[in-house]
Amino acid sequence: MRPERWLLALVLVLWSGALARDRLDLWIADTVLPPLVHDTSAEVRARDGTLLRAYTVPGDFWRMAVSADRVDPLFLRMLLAYEDKRFHGHGGVDAWAMLRATSQTIRAGRVVSGGSTLTMQVARLLEDGPTGDWRGKLRQVRVALALERRLDKTQILSLYLHLAPYGGNIEGLRAATLSYFGKEPLRLTPAEAALLVALPQAPEARRPDRFPDAAHAARDRVLARMADAGVLSAEAAAAARRDPSPDRRLPMPMLAPHLADRAVAIGPGRHPLTVDARLQARLEQLATRAMARRDPRLSLAIVLADHETGDILASVGSPGYDTGAGQGFVDMTRALRSPGSTLKPLVYGLAFDRGLAHPETLISDTPVQFGRYAPQNFDGVFRGELSVARALQLSLNIPVVRLTEALGPAHVMAALRRSGATPALPGGQAGLAISLGGLGLALEDLVQVYAMLAQQGDARPLRWRMDAATAEAERVMSARAAWSVGHVLAGIAPPPGAGQPGRVAFKTGTSYGHRDALAIGFDGRHVAGVWMGRPDGTPVPGAFGGDLAAPLLFEVLGQVRHEPLPPPPPDALLVANAELPLPLRRFGAGTEPNVPPLTLAFPPDGARMAGGDGVPMRLRDGAPPYTVLANGAVIAANLRQPAFTVPLTEPGFSTLSVIDSAGRAARVQIELR
Repeated sequence: MRPERWLLALVLVLWSGALARDRLDLWIADTVLPPLVHDTSAEVRARDGTLLRAYTVPGDFWRMAVSADRVDPLFLRMLLAYEDKRFHGHGGVDAWAMLRATSQTIRAGRVVSGGSTLTMQVARLLEDGPTGDWRGKLRQVRVALALERRLDKTQILSLYLHLAPYGGNIEGLRAATLSYFGKEPLRLTPAEAALLVALPQAPEARRPDRFPDAAHAARDRVLARMADAGVLSAEAAAAARRDPSPDRRLPMPMLAPHLADRAVAIGPGRHPLTVDARLQARLEQLATRAMARRDPRLSLAIVLADHETGDILASVGSPGYDTGAGQGFVDMTRALRSPGSTLKPLVYGLAFDRGLAHPETLISDTPVQFGRYAPQNFDGVFRGELSVARALQLSLNIPVVRLTEALGPAHVMAALRRSGATPALPGGQAGLAISLGGLGLALEDLVQVYAMLAQQGDARPLRWRMDAATAEAERVMSARAAWSVGHVLAGIAPPPGAGQPGRVAFKTGTSYGHRDALAIGFDGRHVAGVWMGRPDGTPVPGAFGGDLAAPLLFEVLGQVRHEPLPPPPPDALLVANAELPLPLRRFGAGTEPNVPPLTLAFPPDGARMAGGDGVPMRLRDGAPPYTVLANGAVIAANLRQPAFTVPLTEPGFSTLSVIDSAGRAARVQIELR
């Protein structure tokens, strides 16, 4: 007799009590079980529980955590009907199934059906043992009997649901449903359930991605058995056979990969994020489209948050999670880069809060030097005296440096940290250049700062984990000051086609050398930031925040429901310059009522003059030295007499501006012929 038949005969003898019961009990009790706890894939989930990303376990296997109550009951009924219909009644070995299998084998001279129970299959999976060797079968019997004594049926079924092989590196039911159907196992069609019952019998020979015909045929055999067993009606089984079978594996979900990496670095298990899965998917697609025809060395990052709750709703670290020229594996939402001009609103807000300025305060955009530091505007043009609001909207450098000097760089840095940001100073000490981007900040930090402005001066740390503790808000500036900044930023013209001004308060920035293009903005509910550049920090010639990042910022905010910006707080001072208190009418100048204004006595405004050796000018009042600008460019400086001639000879219209040492200015327009 063949060894398999001896084994079956032995099992029957054992089961019939031929051996002493106490010997059998001792044999089972002494069984050393293999490990019953197995690694399952770390999972990162969205705020609604949607799987964003999963990670393989050691050995590069997909093995996903699953419980029987999260599995379609139809699959469980089909599994037990096909594999072990007396699962809930036997103690690990089904004597009737063994007897039937032995009888069929003796009559046919070959194995016709198996006698293994689901518990015996679990025993084999736990040890990855052989199935044809009689010693292996005997070991499976022993382990199965021991499992039934130490675990309940639900636990044994759970082991099968986690360990059953489904081809390749797929283990367990949930990994299979995600890989072949792209769905969780809670809702399965009869055709899907039948395929999942059939695959573990021959997982490699029936792999749908390699042998789709074999998989399809095995599925149909299960459906026929289910109809015979009454699990399915004949009509339902016939309809299921008409369903197509999968012929490929689907990729595992890969949303928010950088944020997922950040989560699993904390530890294994499940990680619930604040991310909205659908929104995340749309923004990742948006990032891919935006970079499709650009230099492959460029990267892009996006952060979108709800500034009321502090929840980050989407985070795109790069347009492609790869090792290509754009270094897609680098999370550019957290990389330290120069913020360019995007910190200017913070400086203006602090100046409003300190009473140093008001949006209608006049401020000088004229040549100035602080020690050895002489800031210049981005375009090299000076605009004379203008309102603080206009200086912010034009993103002029000199006015914001004047305000930074009055506030003190240390005060600006302290407010930045209170906002929740973690700035990095190259030299270790803050200087006036911080307001122009002379420090390192992550995009996530910048969004945090703008969230503070959107929340009327209250800073609440953004969070990306659902289980993160909610921190108390910290006051950075008054609601009046924060609203004033937002109101000014909302007056900036949006990119073409992005809608009317006033809906979004935003600011763009371009770092030194065109290395970083940024746009940060908010409406009444959401705040977003966009960065574009090269991860290695090399320049991107011609890159400007207004051209590259701003249009994308408005597309990002267009993905969520628009909420209007808030109305002014009760204490907001909404008046023109002439109605301001005297100290607020002009920044950095004497405000005594007896000080006469600077006047250009000659040439008069609108004069037409013959070109020649220059333009004579005569001033009345004002304090020397004087600086003269033509069309925003300095043409004479350090003039100490009220009458002089400036070197302007080119025909055409010109705007002449004069600024005195107190920052007072006068302006005329002339035409040279």
